[in-house]
Amino acid sequence: MKTILVIEDEEFVRENILELLDAEGFEVIGAENGRIGIDLAQEVRPDLILCDVMMPELDGYSVLAKLRQDPVLATTPFILLTAKAAKADFRQGMELGADDYITKPFTRAELLGAIAIRLKKQAAVQEHYNTELQEAKAQLNYLIHHDSLTKLPNRLSLRERFKQVQPQDTDTEKVVAVLCLGLDRFNHIIDPLGHTVGDSLLKAVAERLTTCVGKDTVARLNTDQFAIILANVDHKKEAGNIAQTILEKLSHTYVLAGQEIFITASIGIALYPHDGAEIEQLLAAANTAMTQAKQHGGDQYQLYSAAFNIGSSDRLALQSSLRHALEREELRVYYQPQLNLQTGQIVGAEALVRWQHPERGIVSPDKFVPLAEETGLIVPIGEWVLRTACKQTKAWQDEGFPFLRIAVNLSSRQFSQIDLRRQLVEILMDTGLDPKFIELELTESMLVQNTEVAIRRLNALKSLGVEIAIDDFGTGYSSLSYLQQFPFDILKIDRCFIRNITENANNAAITKAIIAMAKSLNLKLVAEGVETEAELSFVRQNQCDGMQGYLFSRPVPAEDFKQLLMADKRLPLPIS
Repeated sequence: MKTILVIEDEEFVRENILELLDAEGFEVIGAENGRIGIDLAQEVRPDLILCDVMMPELDGYSVLAKLRQDPVLATTPFILLTAKAAKADFRQGMELGADDYITKPFTRAELLGAIAIRLKKQAAVQEHYNTELQEAKAQLNYLIHHDSLTKLPNRLSLRERFKQVQPQDTDTEKVVAVLCLGLDRFNHIIDPLGHTVGDSLLKAVAERLTTCVGKDTVARLNTDQFAIILANVDHKKEAGNIAQTILEKLSHTYVLAGQEIFITASIGIALYPHDGAEIEQLLAAANTAMTQAKQHGGDQYQLYSAAFNIGSSDRLALQSSLRHALEREELRVYYQPQLNLQTGQIVGAEALVRWQHPERGIVSPDKFVPLAEETGLIVPIGEWVLRTACKQTKAWQDEGFPFLRIAVNLSSRQFSQIDLRRQLVEILMDTGLDPKFIELELTESMLVQNTEVAIRRLNALKSLGVEIAIDDFGTGYSSLSYLQQFPFDILKIDRCFIRNITENANNAAITKAIIAMAKSLNLKLVAEGVETEAELSFVRQNQCDGMQGYLFSRPVPAEDFKQLLMADKRLPLPIS
């Protein structure tokens, strides 16, 4: 049943219209003036509005102008009722967004005819919108599951494909082989030829791989790495034979842009269930074996062996040093500014751990964070970072920046701790920081293993008053539908989507879709890795709430961050 709102100050006219429309089967609501009409429209969200032009206080034009500013009511059919018949009056209403005029006095047929036309047009518009929305969702689903260059499945698809071929019978003699393939010396070959030739080569390699494995799955993992799932392999020798065939096919000359190009590859092989029960374990094992193949000169394959995981002396030395880094006060917290895109003002920071090694200097987080994860040291390190960042933020607030927020990453091991909530309460009490100024960042991969437990833990943390952010969204294993299950407040768009976004149509399409869906769920949006004016302009135009990135500032020590605050450094606002 369609709902019609009638805004008319003359009671006799209003009641007649309401009685007529009620008899025709419409659900009708009456408003005696413009202010009441606006309130009812925003509360009820009618399917059509009839509004008198000449009313005290707010006339029909004012009501129309107000409702057209409401995103939900902006397209609701709006018919003006008027005793005026001048073209200037009609033009005024049409310019404000009126759909039709009915001149008083009008007949029953005129009123019902105008309503029928507008509702029919609205239904057609809605049907067209629904069709476009379904097409957009289908396109987005394809973009999320496929590599934009080669059109191969991506890492997300790989996980889903593995589940489809994973044997349910653990006693079966069949195995599933996961291959990790990396092109040898790819950058050395492509750098002098340019990225266009490089892209053409990657597409040619993808085509050959697809031809080699037939119905089995080929996916692209990153720039020059691919993964292959071979279902129902009888034994590891068969997997090795297929890998050798792939190596031979790939080594044939490529002719691109009038030039002959020769390239080889290295392949690592991991077998399910011997080398792992999950795709992540198998990929890690296959990648380790591929690294061994590269170290032995490339153009060969290696089957995974647990012996490959025995670390080098340098790795063991670094691991030993890391155990003492906290007690020796070698760790530092750096702060990368987060900015409000509407005001350009610094509103917070992301806390990032750095290691100042006494002999090696600054050790990259890419080197020591995985070590900390493996050894469990990430738990005390993570707690120290959280405590240090909260203490520092409270100090800045006391120094005259009461609005400042801090974002802190939680590792998988931290999030799995039973007493994480107790630790956070203790840190809040010790530092005096109001929990509303804390944002805890988690990645997708931490949440998808056990959804129910993750939701329960997140709700327990949110009950303290902190906000929860999903970090690196779109790069893990989940899908957009996961957003609706978890109690997130903030979505951070990963830098891989932001980088060169004005030149990458697929990334732009994915990012716009992520933004639209996040907005529909009332999530705040923060763009990471903004490095150029063009990227800044894109995230502003698409209504992101905040940003961080090298365009404004790298992560800096606490004293340097304070200088940014003291100088009131801001993003320049766009010229309107």
